[in-house]
Amino acid sequence: MKKTICLFTFLLGANIVFGQVKFGIKAGFSSTNLNTEDLRILDENGFDRFTLALDDSDIGFFGGFLVQMQFGALIIQPEFYFNSNSSDFEIDDPSVGQIFKEKYQYLDIPILVGCKFGPLRIMAGPQGNVFLGSTTGLLDFDGYRQDFKGLTLGWQGGVGVDLWNLMIDIRYAGNFSKFGDHINFGNRQYEFDKSQSSLLFSAAWVFGG
Repeated sequence: MKKTICLFTFLLGANIVFGQVKFGIKAGFSSTNLNTEDLRILDENGFDRFTLALDDSDIGFFGGFLVQMQFGALIIQPEFYFNSNSSDFEIDDPSVGQIFKEKYQYLDIPILVGCKFGPLRIMAGPQGNVFLGSTTGLLDFDGYRQDFKGLTLGWQGGVGVDLWNLMIDIRYAGNFSKFGDHINFGNRQYEFDKSQSSLLFSAAWVFGG
């Protein structure tokens, strides 16, 4: 995190001298489509206890700010925004038989690099996801514990169009970690077989430049 802040400060200082800089506020929503195999949750003796299935991933929302630094056609664009999303889980157990919702809050920090061709932008880059907090109905289920990593890494890529001071973007985002790797039952760590990926739609209003 300290290295990211130092890099951002250096690039911003250099761009003020040599390039064009814009600041903006942005907001948008994300749609996640994740088809995974159910998790087999084991008891303390290693026998099947029940299965945990991902029932649905809800629409997520995010908002924050960006800095766009332009050197000719080259663009470097760090972004910082609060991201809130949720998932529904279903436990295959006759004694339970209900849906449990988990909500997640992250600070997402993508650092995008791309090119601009007139009003069109093509951009991609790495993303850091800083875990802020979570609420879940699964805590009411015996033996469940959350074990989130403080920082996970992913990526973003997509296209955008600039209309005066308005920036509209459509991107695809993925994570290098498997979805659900925070799930812990009876001191056993679980994760689904796939990584989470999302389609992002956003709009931003920029100043400067």
